[in-house]
Amino acid sequence: MLAPPADRISDPALLVLTSLAEGPKHGYAIMADILAFAGVKLGPGTLYGTIQRLEERKLLQPVQSDDRRQPYELTPDGQRHIREQLRMLQSVTQLGFQRLEAL
Repeated sequence: MLAPPADRISDPALLVLTSLAEGPKHGYAIMADILAFAGVKLGPGTLYGTIQRLEERKLLQPVQSDDRRQPYELTPDGQRHIREQLRMLQSVTQLGFQRLEAL
């Protein structure tokens, strides 16, 4: 994975889950989506290692496909997990802004 600029969120799991929150996608589509919305280029090793770990945690699952490309989708646990993570980030962001305003 190329090092993202310091102003980018770069947690691969968060980025993959966020991409799949839109609906099922195969690996290349996930990489392209992440590059488009976060400006982060995940390499294939990082992407597929992350997918494997998320699948082991039952946060995503493969989708049946007639295509040679393997799409993935969020599981119900994956949907709950990404919602919790995004709420936490929102809370931290809000607190950070409040503290900066107090300066």
